[in-house]
Amino acid sequence: MKKVINSNEAPGAIGPYSQAIEAGGMVFVSGQLPIDAKTGEMPDGIENQTRQSLENMKAILAAAGLTMDNVVKTTVFLQDMSLFAGMNGVYATFFSGDFPARCAFAVKQLPKDALVEIECIAVR
Repeated sequence: MKKVINSNEAPGAIGPYSQAIEAGGMVFVSGQLPIDAKTGEMPDGIENQTRQSLENMKAILAAAGLTMDNVVKTTVFLQDMSLFAGMNGVYATFFSGDFPARCAFAVKQLPKDALVEIECIAVR
């Protein structure tokens, strides 16, 4: 059985998908673009965009009753690998203790020309 997770503190889906799905004690958070849910705008720069993507993820996890400490795996999609260091510096500040497993990829293009998109899997 699956449960849809939604948060008004994160931007709504821009396609036929859910912000997150819970199944079997795991929460699968869809890729979060760096869109501010209040303004609909994206900040400039990789650091600010990474922060916004992770704040969106944090809000969705909170709607599921979880925190960033519950995250076991992330996937980071970057517009270009030259952005990795800037993303990584901000990313590190969102986790305490053991970091989740992670992979990062450069992709040809992200929706809305974002510099970064981040998804995760969390467990209860």
